[in-house]
Amino acid sequence: MASAAEQMAANLSWSALGKATDLRARIFFTLGLLIVYRLGTYIPVPGIDGVQLREFMESAGAGIGGILNMFTGGAISRMGIFALGIMPYISASIIVQLLASMVPALEQLKKEGEQGRKKINQYTRYGTVFLATFQAWGIAVSIEAGGLAHDPGLFFKAACVITLVGGTMFLMWLGEQITARGIGNGISLIIFVGIVAEIPAALAQFLSQGRSGALSPAVIVGVIVMVVAVIAFVVFMERALRKIHIQYPRRQVGMKVYDGGSSHLPVKVNPAGVIPAIFASSLLLLPTTIATFSHSNTGPIMSTILAYFGPGQPLYLLFFTAMIVFFTYFYTYNVAFKVDEVADNLKNQNGFIPGIRPGKKTEEYLEYVVTRVMVLGAAYLAAVCLLPEILRSQFAIPFYFGGTSVLIVVSVTMDTINQVQSHLLAHQYEGLIEKSQLRGKKRSGSKAPARR
Repeated sequence: MASAAEQMAANLSWSALGKATDLRARIFFTLGLLIVYRLGTYIPVPGIDGVQLREFMESAGAGIGGILNMFTGGAISRMGIFALGIMPYISASIIVQLLASMVPALEQLKKEGEQGRKKINQYTRYGTVFLATFQAWGIAVSIEAGGLAHDPGLFFKAACVITLVGGTMFLMWLGEQITARGIGNGISLIIFVGIVAEIPAALAQFLSQGRSGALSPAVIVGVIVMVVAVIAFVVFMERALRKIHIQYPRRQVGMKVYDGGSSHLPVKVNPAGVIPAIFASSLLLLPTTIATFSHSNTGPIMSTILAYFGPGQPLYLLFFTAMIVFFTYFYTYNVAFKVDEVADNLKNQNGFIPGIRPGKKTEEYLEYVVTRVMVLGAAYLAAVCLLPEILRSQFAIPFYFGGTSVLIVVSVTMDTINQVQSHLLAHQYEGLIEKSQLRGKKRSGSKAPARR
């Protein structure tokens, strides 16, 4: 029989949104900050030759420039103050999380509660400044080498670095504000909005190629069907779970003996989420970003990198796949699902897996199960990320379409909808509690009938 919470969730309707004033305020706050982000992508970095930049990005739109444009919400095609996007913060946070699982001092900070979390966040901000400065300096030098600056020199480089780093730090602050006072994860929503904002222009360009005859109708229909199929596949795999049965023994409280309960330990098919795809993409974008803006003035090393590691190239696909698989296993075992900690928690709670001894045997069993599940998860991530790359290189689609973007859009949409539903459910609970309190007051205020 369904519980009261499950029945309430089943009867949940979006009409309750009008009554949930706190949720409505959070949504408006989130939309306001996201509008600020979109406006910032149109504010250019000082000293950029806009005409030459536009011509250059049009020629690079189907290559690596299209990838950068997708992840920055079009800011890099206009060389806006948010041209670096939020990727330096994401890279820094992933690096700090990985270091926290390997460095004993950082691992101890994670166990110190709120104070430790604040210190780790501070280290992440320092890492963001370092990575953003490094990338901004590389972009400034590359812009000068590509002849896209009005007045090249040290002053232009300093202004470009300060502007780009300041834009990234402002985006980081916006993301933290959305997470704390809005709805959803702020950093993920910023990436989500940047990707979604480029979809209408890319779709219009795609359809115009079909009208001009550059793409056949079969290719257009096939791409649309593939996009729908990939989205459905991603939703299915992101919700897929491997449930491990957990049993709890009988317990005695005073003179009463309570029967042991049972539950399940959910192991997601993809415990790492979109982190492996994002981290692999950021590593591949780091050297090629500089080479892109250098244009014809790239050195032999950068020319070789672009020749062998360009989108659609065999080495690019192989390296991309290897990094996705590596980060899937590494991030899961060190951050997302630590089998030793899960086994210790089960032992401390007197829980056990039927047929498996608590402690070391439970840890070995969990590692065995998670490893087998992640084979499917890593293959799923690699397939979703590589299929659009292969399709785009084979059929010459005139815009960038990546599996990483699909993963981010679908995952962020699902997480945000779940948070909205959680707020609506909490609002319904608050309404029920208030009604019960009012009824209690009425009953306590009424006089009891006198005995005769």
